[in-house]
Amino acid sequence: MTRALELARRGWGRVHPSPMVGAVLLEDGNVIGEGHHAEFGGPHAEAVALAAAGTRAFGATVVVTLEPCAHTGKQPPCADALIRAGVRRVVAAMRDPNPVAAGGADRLRGAGIEVELGLLGEEACVQNAAFLHAFRGADRPYVALKLATTLDGRIADARGRSRWISGAEARDFVHWLRAGFDAVGTGGRTAAVDGPALTVRGPVSPRILPRRVVFDQSLRLGPESRLVQTAGDVGTVVLTSGAAAMSTRADDLRSHGVQLVAAGSLADALRALRTNGILSIIVEGGGRLAGALIGGGFVDRFYWIQSPVFLGDSAVPAFAGLVDTPLAAATRWHAVERRALGDDTLLVLDRERCSPES
Repeated sequence: MTRALELARRGWGRVHPSPMVGAVLLEDGNVIGEGHHAEFGGPHAEAVALAAAGTRAFGATVVVTLEPCAHTGKQPPCADALIRAGVRRVVAAMRDPNPVAAGGADRLRGAGIEVELGLLGEEACVQNAAFLHAFRGADRPYVALKLATTLDGRIADARGRSRWISGAEARDFVHWLRAGFDAVGTGGRTAAVDGPALTVRGPVSPRILPRRVVFDQSLRLGPESRLVQTAGDVGTVVLTSGAAAMSTRADDLRSHGVQLVAAGSLADALRALRTNGILSIIVEGGGRLAGALIGGGFVDRFYWIQSPVFLGDSAVPAFAGLVDTPLAAATRWHAVERRALGDDTLLVLDRERCSPES
């Protein structure tokens, strides 16, 4: 199953809104075929693995990260393909939460195939957390927050300079990360002062370019901004107040192709993104926006890149505006990944423990 999860990860940025899925076929404990869902609308992981195994699939064990689908969509049902191949046993990490595609486990059992659910289920849930979020009744996108900070929790020095806190390997990782989200967001001040591109320039070419989103209640963003100047090439959304959305400045931004959305609160802004088809977003600062998202309970996952440097008390803090919370009442986040990125350290935290329906 660990290998199947590794294979599934190869679909990052290419299969959304479908889930990432990996599959391994075993004969007497030996791998005879493996595959992953590589492209939205393309062959599913089980079909690729079955093709690799050929006739050896008869009597084999299938290890797959998600319950085989039982419906005809862009591809035929994987459950039926496994039945035709004559496999003996299917081990799936988790059930499919999509009611349209679910039911493969029952169909396999009805055909006399042994089915086991739940192996490394939490790991599979973590891998497809954004996909699962879409089926859990949420009225907002899946929200990931990414911050690169110093060891003393700063995102810029006392003069507001932030380039570069993190090293080259960490920045490469961030470009890979962006490819798996519907949108990349930032605060209005960061957009106006730093002039970020918020585009994907890494090894993964996303199937659909993430839209750029600016949370900008006072509409600081001007027509000279890099984001505004390139809005005709990359979808760009600015979330602002109702009054600002009716201003001549807003009209100027619209003339460059920027989509202006009026929202009275952060919660309203996130709901508006969902209404506009954005199911997942990674937000990359600044400090006030990060604090508001954390304080409002809107962040589902935190990608924290810690760089081995100190900037001091006058430097810009990573979070602003968080209210004091008694230790006993503070939320305990759950670490789902830790690894080195050159001299930097990546820590990935989920606000709630991922619990799939197994």
